[in-house]
Order: sequence, then structure tokens, then C-alpha cells
Amino acid sequence: MKVEQIYTGCLAQGAYYIESAGEVAIIDPLREVGPYITRAEKAGAKIKYIFETHFHADFVSGHLDLSRKTGAPIVYGPTATTEFDSIVAVDGQEFKLGNVTIKVLHTPGHTLESTVYLLKNEEGKDYAIFSGDTLFLGDVGRPDLAQKAGQITAEDLAGMLYESLMKKILPLADDIIVYPAHGAGSACGKNMMKETIDTLGNQKKTNYALNQPDKASFIKEVTDGLLPPPAYFPLNAALNKKGYESFDEVLNHGLKPLSPSELEDLAEARNALVLDTRANTEFYKSFIPQSINIGLNGDFAPWVGSLIADVKQPIILVTDPGKEEDAVTRLSRVGFDNILGHLKGGFESWLAEGKETDSVNRIDAEEFSKRIRIGESKVIDVRKETEYSAEHVQEAFNKPLTYINDWIKDINPKEHFYLHCAGGYRSMMAASILQARGYRNFTEIAGGFGAIAKTSVPKTDFVCQSKLLKV
Repeated sequence: MKVEQIYTGCLAQGAYYIESAGEVAIIDPLREVGPYITRAEKAGAKIKYIFETHFHADFVSGHLDLSRKTGAPIVYGPTATTEFDSIVAVDGQEFKLGNVTIKVLHTPGHTLESTVYLLKNEEGKDYAIFSGDTLFLGDVGRPDLAQKAGQITAEDLAGMLYESLMKKILPLADDIIVYPAHGAGSACGKNMMKETIDTLGNQKKTNYALNQPDKASFIKEVTDGLLPPPAYFPLNAALNKKGYESFDEVLNHGLKPLSPSELEDLAEARNALVLDTRANTEFYKSFIPQSINIGLNGDFAPWVGSLIADVKQPIILVTDPGKEEDAVTRLSRVGFDNILGHLKGGFESWLAEGKETDSVNRIDAEEFSKRIRIGESKVIDVRKETEYSAEHVQEAFNKPLTYINDWIKDINPKEHFYLHCAGGYRSMMAASILQARGYRNFTEIAGGFGAIAKTSVPKTDFVCQSKLLKV
């Protein structure tokens, strides 16, 4: 038996490859399925099943393409309904895979169809659980994504989750390995550990959600402090349930090269967003007017989902040469399939033709320390609330980047302000959005708070972020 976790840091997502006696199961595959097929072929094995723990909201699964290319059926847990062929398993149903067995444990709570898959080894001993979004390391799945107004609340779902964990998961042996669908950084939970594999016994000891004295306390703790889910979540869940365009077609469209003039014409004709994926250290110097910067070398896909939200938005890419396929692939993982092409030759080709450019007014932290006047200068900190609470520039305002589409309307276009994040990645996203919407009354700080902290700029006292998280 072989079990392999295939972890994707950008999405903080774990997919799984299980092989036994020439047969393979894939659990929660990513959108691009080639690597799974290649793994199986190299092993001389055949993909027999594709298991889905639930209808994912934070990414688009590769279940459909993988099934089309291999003929393997897609398996969901009880109550799932799809608009494509699938096996809807019953609670307790077992699937043979070579010399091992995969058992269905229906665990509603995160969503109604949420299911944990229990792997039994060749001797029939419980070996591991693939816990999806039911059980994370250090946390459990948020219970607010499947709520329906007037029908089911987050508290109702949290109650279901409690029963699922108490009756289906906690009775299992301590030495069972826990393989979750997500780790730290995912918006599907609030207190996940940085580790991606653990034992159930350790989770019983350390996971706050598994150590509540009763159901009421559990419901209160897991529903408390949840941030609003990213706007693209419902759209991704719908794609996973209803179906989507083949990744091969998406990639083919996205890799269409466009000259600078073709980019201009297509952007205007299709009302396309020009998405510049270069590093913020390059973008600020010169870029296509009205383009938005979300750097590929970071949490690219989740930020695209949070800031652009509409997965149907036409997009034209500007990337470093050779990075086009990576950008298209990562966009497709969160359902952004309407990619019209990319700027051939990268931004240098735009410059070579003498096209109009824009830039961001950026200064370093030392210059900021000379200019700022506490009590007079306005500073906007776009980091998360916990980062801001831990330590910030005195009298700075906290406006998290996640909510920029809400707070941007409150900006006074005649009042100058300084803009920063932790290191420059998020503040440059904010700067590009601000300028695309006509705001130019700001100065962005290179290096963010990390650089500011090394200067004489007055700051609040530091508080460890872990103490700010309610667990």
C-alpha cells in the first residue's frame, strides 16, 4: 500500500494518491489532473476511483477531467446530488482498492454531504482517515458555508458537526493517521496547524474543538470569530456540483499570445481585466494603465478569488515570460476559466512599442519615517486584523485588503495617506486597485511593516498574534 499527500501551498490544499496492488484512488484532486495520471502510469497502476470529501468551495476539483480521461467513477458521500454521473455512497459503504478497503463515514456539518474516508490496510486494520473539511489539524471545518436562510443556520450545522465528530471520528483509535484537505492559510478554518499530517490521538489532545465540555460549548466556539467567506466560494461550489469546461480548453485559451495592440483591442471589446502577475517590486515601476497587480509568487489564486470574485470575469494576463501556463493553471484552480490570452513577450513588449504606462508612488521605510507626522499623517494598514492588533504604526487605520471593495468608497480623494501591509505584496494589490478606480492621493511603503518596524516610526507595543486568536 502506498499513500501520498500531494500538498499545494498556494491553496493550502491536500490531495491524496492511494495505491494498492495495481489500483489507485485519488481523493480531492486538483484541477490539473495530469500529475495523477502520470504517477499511476509510472507505477503500472490504474486509477479505479475518484473520491470527493464534499463540494469544495475554495477550489475547483479535477474530478470531472480525471474521470473523463481515466474512466474512473466519482464517489461522493450520502445526500450529494450532481449534474454529472457519480456514485452517491451510503454511510458505511466499503470500496475495495487492491488489497485495502476505503470505508465511507458520513460526517455532515461543514456541508451536508461532507464525508470522511477511512482507509483499512491489508490486514483490515484502521490505518488512516482522509478527513476533508470535517477535521483539520488544530481545527474543524467552518459550519457557515452551507447555511440557507430560513432553513438551516450555522449553529444547526455546527451541531451536526459535533455529532459527526463525537460519533464517527473520536471513537476511532489514537494511532490512526489524519490526512486533512487543508492546512494553515486556508479560509476553510480559523485555527489550523502548520503541519499537514498528524495522528488522531494527538488531535484528541490538542484540537480545541475536540476538547469542548459539551455540544453547546462546541457550537459557540466553532462559530465564534469566523470571517466572512471569500466571495468566490459559492461560485466554486456550484462549478464542482454542476460541472465546468475542460482544463485543457482553459489552458489552450489562456496560452493565446497577444500583441500589445491586440491586448488593447480585446480588453476594450470584452471589458477584460488586465491582471499583471509580476512581483510588486517590478510592477510599481511601470505597468499597463488600469491593470491590477496580484503577484504570482504568493497566495495568488486565493487573492484573485477574494478581490475579483466573479469567476466569469474576462481576464488578460501579463506575466514574466515562461510563467503563462503557471498563471492559467492557478487561476483555473479557483474557477477563473475565462482567460482570453496573455501579453506576448511580457511587459517588455509593451514598453518596446512605446505604449502608455503608469506607476505607483512608492517610498522606502526610511523615507516614510522622515515624512510621517503622528497625529497629522494618515496611514492605512491593509494587513489582517490580528496582524494589526499585534503591532502597528501609532494611529494607523486598519483596512484589511480582503474588504477593499467595501472600504474604498470611503476614501477621500483629496486627502493624502500612506499605504502599507506586512511586506509589500498586499499593499501593491491595494495600490493597483486604488489607481484603477481613480485614486492617486497616496504613497505606498516598500517592505511594509516589516521594514517600518526597523525604523524610528512610533509603534504600539507588540502582542503575540497567537494570544489574539480565540481558541
